[in-house]
Amino acid sequence: MFIFMENKTTKMIKILRFSLILFLVGCNSTSGITHKERQEIPKKDYDFTIVFGSCNDQDNPQPLWEPILDNEPDAFIWGGDNIYADTPDMEKMKAMYDFQQNVEAYQKLVNTAVMLGTWDDHDFGKNNAGKEWEKKAESQQLFLDFMNVPQGDIRRAREGVYYAQDLIADGNTIKVILLDTRYFRDPINESRGGSILGDAQWKWLEKELNNSTADYHIIMSSIQVLSMQHRFEKWANFPEEREHLLDLIASSGIKNPIIISGDRHISEFSKMDIEGLKAPLYDFTSSGMTHVYESFSGEANMYREGEVIFQLSFGVLNFDFENEEVNMQMRGIENALLQEISVKF
Repeated sequence: MFIFMENKTTKMIKILRFSLILFLVGCNSTSGITHKERQEIPKKDYDFTIVFGSCNDQDNPQPLWEPILDNEPDAFIWGGDNIYADTPDMEKMKAMYDFQQNVEAYQKLVNTAVMLGTWDDHDFGKNNAGKEWEKKAESQQLFLDFMNVPQGDIRRAREGVYYAQDLIADGNTIKVILLDTRYFRDPINESRGGSILGDAQWKWLEKELNNSTADYHIIMSSIQVLSMQHRFEKWANFPEEREHLLDLIASSGIKNPIIISGDRHISEFSKMDIEGLKAPLYDFTSSGMTHVYESFSGEANMYREGEVIFQLSFGVLNFDFENEEVNMQMRGIENALLQEISVKF
């Protein structure tokens, strides 16, 4: 995963700078904010709304929870790096989760929306770690505690945090599939061999997709699936795994799939036409919620649709069941609409 290294002085400067921006916004100043960000976006009525986000450093300001609540989400999906722990000390990790759990605006969301999620490396416990991480079993239980998963849930007894849940509204079923790209992942090597999901998770995923009768399928992968030309973590580091995932999505016959992802500290839409799917497959990347790739100067992505956004943002999926359409939005501070695109199935 992309990671920023900063000392306490640097972090304090960032916090002060962020506070200044919020002050200026509160004074109706346009300093540091483009006209596009200031636009008032008319609210549309949708049948169901899912919001998701990733890369949330609990030690940084968290300005997006109120805008998230403004979208009145029916469900929220954590996309990974839900805290920045990077520690083998489980007591310290627990304290970080407790801090995040007690953020007032976040608690409002917990009390009003279905909460789902997966993890990435920093809440897994170590930057860029995979199956070799010696504290993965312990950190799994802390993650499940944070997600308020009951003790009798199957995720408490099996390895990995992968999970699927059906969300039902107005006679329509949205299946949310949460992949675990950490617990079983082999080290990245020059031969680009090995596995991301591991045998047990692959068998589970094949069963979930092949047996699904849901009307929509949202597949959460903490790392990007479609974008493959950048140098950071991605499914393309394991090309056979990536091909297998895309083949499975197409061959299973599932209805209306969308991939969502995080990790990158940028937000972008990627789109691929795949034989067997009646609409293009989108990978909607939304990252980050508390810090972004401020020095981003461009990178290749042959599947990109639209622009790269490197401002604080979260992702929104608005479902229009009657027209079988999903409106996808990147939103930021003050609920500003930064970019949107719709897919009609």
